[in-house]
Amino acid sequence: MQKEQPKVQEIDCCPKCNSPNLEHDYQKAEISCRRCGYVLEDGIMDMGQEWRAFDREQRDKRSRTGAPTTYAVSDKGLTTSMGRGNRDINASNVPERNKAQMYRINKLNQKIRISGTGERNLAIALSELNRECSRLGLPKPVKEDASIIYRRAAKANLVRGRSIEGMVAASVYTAAKLCKLPRTLDEVSEASNVTKKQIGKNYRFISRELKIKINPPSPADFIPRFASLLGVSGEVESKAIDIVHKSKEQGLLNGPEPTGVAAATIYIAAVLLGEKITQRQVAEIAKVSEVTIRNRYKALSEKLNLSPAL
Repeated sequence: MQKEQPKVQEIDCCPKCNSPNLEHDYQKAEISCRRCGYVLEDGIMDMGQEWRAFDREQRDKRSRTGAPTTYAVSDKGLTTSMGRGNRDINASNVPERNKAQMYRINKLNQKIRISGTGERNLAIALSELNRECSRLGLPKPVKEDASIIYRRAAKANLVRGRSIEGMVAASVYTAAKLCKLPRTLDEVSEASNVTKKQIGKNYRFISRELKIKINPPSPADFIPRFASLLGVSGEVESKAIDIVHKSKEQGLLNGPEPTGVAAATIYIAAVLLGEKITQRQVAEIAKVSEVTIRNRYKALSEKLNLSPAL
């Protein structure tokens, strides 16, 4: 006979003053007595929803069960996953007579999840896309946009005749630009093991066929990431962005590589504010040469009337 699970005792009154007037404060995660202030229990779990709704339409739209849908998974997270262990939902061992049945159910579930070559290729591509985004340190919105771009390309038969890895890398490169969190071709190539030439070719093909309009990245888009990797202060980051904006107003950003300009402005800002940082450190983070930083440094210093000591 199976032992009955002990029932959780519900707290209905205060053990100190026997008052039934209790307060469940989910922000403090505790249950307290309104009369005497005694804390009956702490660390309680809020079983409510994690979203807020301000009218009925929002409530109906956001109400759901299970995990939220995502484009970064081939089935959008809507199917059921079965474990391969020999235990049931109660963590008990599956009887020998039922193991064959469980195996057949598991195989059938896998066939339902991925049926056909198209869905199988999509699952492989999205798995590669998730890996690349993780290696590049890209957040979830970029991952979702990259998944949508790849799905659109696959639906338009743009992937046929091209490598999955190359199209995935181009989708990630495109989504990062759209989200103002750009990555260089060198960084995407290193994360995907696809050549820069192939990524650039696929990027131009996707943007042309899907009619995606992307503005060239600004040096200001690279500064927060470079500044974080260099460990400089927020004042240096703000000063560098201010230098970029002044350079843009005077038309000094036409032509130079944005990563080189971003690296040079961070170095200028650090020198102006008295923070110790070397050109080699900035060059290694931005993946540019020290000569590039010195050239941009001199040009911006002269045009903007800045006089930091080189």
